[in-house]
This record gives sequence, structure tokens and C-alpha cells, in this order.
Amino acid sequence: MKTIDYYYSTRSNFTLLGAGRLNALAAKYKRRVLHRPILLSETMKPLKSTPFHKRPAILRNYAMHDALRTAAHLGIPLLREPVHHMGPVELPSGIVIAGQNAVLRGEAGDVDSLSVAVLEALWLHDRDIADEAVVAELVKASGFKNADALIAEAMSDATQAELMRNCTEAIIRGVIGAPTYFVDEEMFYGQDRLDYLERALE
Repeated sequence: MKTIDYYYSTRSNFTLLGAGRLNALAAKYKRRVLHRPILLSETMKPLKSTPFHKRPAILRNYAMHDALRTAAHLGIPLLREPVHHMGPVELPSGIVIAGQNAVLRGEAGDVDSLSVAVLEALWLHDRDIADEAVVAELVKASGFKNADALIAEAMSDATQAELMRNCTEAIIRGVIGAPTYFVDEEMFYGQDRLDYLERALE
């Protein structure tokens, strides 16, 4: 099955705004979403981009306003600034990678739903997605049978190495932010480019 390659941060509000539609498009056009969580702190280095929390307040405020405006248009009750906005990325990113690998091994579970659940837990419910108890709940709700084993796999050296390989791959492929999607070799940056992505799928 052909894929839609999906590079994103599990702490990105704009990623959440496109996540549900991406899954719907993948189902409609019979593509598998290939999840490639990344660390923006790594992938932005070649661009010499300023981390979000260090950008001028006027830019941060506009970006947040734009996210809320987009969310209102889409009917998504996005929070402005969750308490848990900033935090460790190893577990929320690793759990998506581990979930995807579990599915590829033939185990039960829905990694597309898990990915959305992680994003929603943060941006709709202000839950700590670096907390194992929270993640275990999301894992179970997404149909995976053994949450403890999947969390252990998520934090393993092998999974964390895969996370870093995703970052390297993203840099090589020219990813400039999150979310970024590839249909075959054509890149689409931003959830507001999903209309163009659908045209490519057609």
C-alpha cells in the first residue's frame, strides 16, 4: 500500500488541526499514514530557526491567535496555552513510533487514533503527555493490549534512535516545520495545505 509520509511534533497545535482530516484522506484514497514524529529542536537547526518560546511576543501571540482562529473554523475546541504545552517529547513521540511498529508486527491497535489521542490530550484537555499513566490510558483507548510493554518500547534506546533517524530523514527531505506531509515525493507543509495534498492524491 502507498503511504502518506507524515512528519510532525507531538506537541504541535497546528499538527492537531490537520490530524483528523489527514486520517480521513488516507482512508478515502487507500493510503497508509506513515508516522514520523520529529523533534523540532533538531530539525530546525539547519534553518537557524528561533525556538517558539524565544521568539518575540508579537510573533508568538499572532501564531496562537491564528491557531485559535483556524480551530474555530474547523470546530475544534483548541486551548490557547495549555499548562503542559512545554515538556519532554521522548514518551509522546516514542509511543507513536512504538505503536506503529507494533501494528506492523501484526499486533492489535490503531496508531492513527493513538497519534490523534496524544495531540488531543494536550491541546483539548491539557493533560501531561509525558506522564506514563496518561499515555497508558491513551494506548488502551486506541486498542493496544499491553500499555506497559508499549511504553517500555517507546522509551527504549531503539525507539529513541528511530526518533532521531526521523529527524535526520526530515532534514534530508527538506522538512521546514510541522506538520509536513509527503505524497510520493511531493512535500506539503502545514495543515492548511491539505486541499493541495488531496489534489495530489486524486
